[in-house]
Amino acid sequence: MQTKSKKSGIFGSTFLFEFMNSFSQSNDPKLSNEELGRKSVDEFKKSVKSPLIIVLDNIRSLHNVGSVFRTSDAFAINSIYLCGITAQPPHREIYKTALGATESVEWKYFENTMDALQEIRGNNYKIYSVEQTQNSIALDEFQPNQSKIALIFGHEVKGVQQEIIDLSDGCLEIPQLGTKHSFNISVSCGIVLWDIYQKIKALKK
Repeated sequence: MQTKSKKSGIFGSTFLFEFMNSFSQSNDPKLSNEELGRKSVDEFKKSVKSPLIIVLDNIRSLHNVGSVFRTSDAFAINSIYLCGITAQPPHREIYKTALGATESVEWKYFENTMDALQEIRGNNYKIYSVEQTQNSIALDEFQPNQSKIALIFGHEVKGVQQEIIDLSDGCLEIPQLGTKHSFNISVSCGIVLWDIYQKIKALKK
């Protein structure tokens, strides 16, 4: 019985080695950092940007702020407007999730969100609050008619201020099927940016 168990163990180890080795010879290996073609900060700043502005209306979590910077870098957006209690770089807690994106993405700070909207409106942007309202448009049904769009994301608990919603051109809502009907703000930003980015890219074709 002991001899049989030993042989079985050897066979099992050999099979496991061959099984794992088959994965090391993948037909679709991951790209190295060098192969990803990452831009330097200087190259990013000189590159053509998506005509999108993100407005953070009183975001309390510094980790959320950092995550939004990182997502905004990925889509090369125009800029981020930090408003009210929203923390500003440089800050260690923002850096933890931004991973350097605070150096590449342009940003401005406004004590009052309404002042940010006034500047945005003056630059001929359409303004949309990402919020659940009576007349909100489901994100998958939204079809922008211009590429210059500002997207407002609100406080983690209170959401976008009502007075800011009233000044928006409309509200966008991410359709949900579960019990919470709530996403973390950084998750919402990623979903909405990807969707809008694709749609404004289609406008240029």
